[in-house]
Amino acid sequence: MPPAGGPPPAAPAPPGKGRRALITGIVVLVLLAVGVGAWFVFREPPVPDAETAAEELAAALEAGTPADVPLALETSASPDEQYARVFEQMLAAVGEDSGTVTVKSVTPMQEGDDGTATATATFAWTWPVATEAAWEYETVAELTYPGPTDGEAGAWEAAWNTGIMVPGLEPGESLAVERTEPVRGEIVTTGGETLVGMTPVHHVGIDKTRPGWDTAATKLGDVLGFDKATTDGIAAQVDSAGAKAFVEVITIRENDPEYDFDAAMAIDGVVGIPDELPLAKERDFARALLGSVGEATAEIVEESEGTVKPGDMVGISGLQAAHDEQLRGVPGLAVTIEPAEGEGREAFTIEKADGEPVAITLDPKTQLRAEAALADLDDLASAIVAIKPSTGEVLAAASGPGSEGYNTATLGQYPPGSTFKIATSLAMLRSGITPETPLPCTATIDVEGRQFQNVPGYPESAMGDAVPFRTVFANSCNTGFISQHQEISQQQLHDAAASLGLGVEPAAFGAAAALGDVPTEAPGTEHAASMIGQGQVLATPLAMATVAASVSAGHTVSPWVAKTPGEKEAEAPSGDLTADEAATLRDLMGGVVQEGSATLLQDVPGIVGAKTGTAQFGDGSKAHVWMLAIANDLAAVVFIEEGELGSTTAGPVMHEFLKGS
Repeated sequence: MPPAGGPPPAAPAPPGKGRRALITGIVVLVLLAVGVGAWFVFREPPVPDAETAAEELAAALEAGTPADVPLALETSASPDEQYARVFEQMLAAVGEDSGTVTVKSVTPMQEGDDGTATATATFAWTWPVATEAAWEYETVAELTYPGPTDGEAGAWEAAWNTGIMVPGLEPGESLAVERTEPVRGEIVTTGGETLVGMTPVHHVGIDKTRPGWDTAATKLGDVLGFDKATTDGIAAQVDSAGAKAFVEVITIRENDPEYDFDAAMAIDGVVGIPDELPLAKERDFARALLGSVGEATAEIVEESEGTVKPGDMVGISGLQAAHDEQLRGVPGLAVTIEPAEGEGREAFTIEKADGEPVAITLDPKTQLRAEAALADLDDLASAIVAIKPSTGEVLAAASGPGSEGYNTATLGQYPPGSTFKIATSLAMLRSGITPETPLPCTATIDVEGRQFQNVPGYPESAMGDAVPFRTVFANSCNTGFISQHQEISQQQLHDAAASLGLGVEPAAFGAAAALGDVPTEAPGTEHAASMIGQGQVLATPLAMATVAASVSAGHTVSPWVAKTPGEKEAEAPSGDLTADEAATLRDLMGGVVQEGSATLLQDVPGIVGAKTGTAQFGDGSKAHVWMLAIANDLAAVVFIEEGELGSTTAGPVMHEFLKGS
């Protein structure tokens, strides 16, 4: 019986009906799942990003291998081979700095009904054809997406054509690059006289394609006056050269009286190739200072950061190197599109800019006079430097033939010997010593066990326990100066030298130069040696000429030979030379001419004063010799690598230079 008020009992389900319902539900769920999976399995993959394809093509173009990416080709021509042919000269012109290719833009993708798509990519090309200029242009590539294959996403293809490399480039055309060399600037005097200019020459050598080349070396050596070793070396070089080689032997100026050019040209196998080179009017005129021009070395090319290319003619040394950028100018460049036949058409042009002249302070007459005075010193390094004290202009910087091309005048550093006593004297004056102060000038003096003495032949009349300082200076008494080594510190010596322009950095000199070195510290006997310009003290002829110029001018002189735009000024000297100090030093130097070691200069017009110097080196048996002199508005120094005394070896050379005889 059912409970009162309850619902009637449910009728029992027919056997198997609940199970069928469950199975039906499961089947429906499975079918739904299968349908969704099938939709995922059979839908087409999305279209790849067109910009990614454009970036990949840009990278392949920059690398010179466009075939690395999918391309739609209309011909069987190899895109990589086309690229190499088109850009062969351009790649040679830019060297390692190859062009760059970047994607400027990609148009929005246009999808077709069949799963395909199209887009247009614009590429920006840049070729660094010059340091401050580049050839820039744009090209366009049509991109096509062919749709998926076998359910896999396809790849974008670029419709390859030569216009992708250069706008308007047709099949079979290529680029030609021509570099126009600028005319090198001249080196002139401040008055405008040409010192170095383009000069006609002939490169004389042996051409192995011509009959008689096998005997030409011996005959040419005879005509040119070469010794046997030089001639044999030339012959060996010719023999080892290639079968079609031209072996250059010498470059001869046109109408050079030193060589018989016509006789050389009469030798079978000898050829003279005409050219122009920047040369001084005279072969040896200021050669070490002016420097030379030659083909750029690998090091120069690397350091130029692209401004100099292999094969360029550049300044190798001296003023030519110091002012090379100004003198060299900027090459011109023309890029043309060259068809297989017919005339090309211009694609890009840079006009050349010829080099600018560099004005220098050398006075040709003074320089030639200096070179004549040194002409016989062919076994020893030597130099004469002359400065105009009122302006600091270097009027002469001659290095003798014994310097063998080295710029002894501005770079050769040696102990200055007693010429440094001008700086020592300034330090002594600043400490309270006057020209009349008595000083001991003895035969020898001992400092910490090291004995110093005067130069051989020192006059006994100028010796004593109380000799006036002016006499000590005039006769260059070593012991008298060294007697003050405990009163004058090494720092004071350094500062006094700097006040005279010695031992400081050259201030805008305009070429490679050094002004010596005076240490601020020197232990024991080294300080005593510094008092007489030995020990660790070094000076160049330029530096000592600067000392003389500062004394003459009455203030610290900064020598210069050429103005360099933007050159950094050197630090100010450690203490300024006053007019009164300079006047006293001039008076002391005058005594050297009147009664001391430079009396041979008494007949020089306008002579003001001088100072000799002898600095022993090696085992003490050899000496560097110096002489400084001031005459009117001229301060000069003579240096000879080895000699007897400053007065006897350098003195006559100074006399010849100042007298011009």
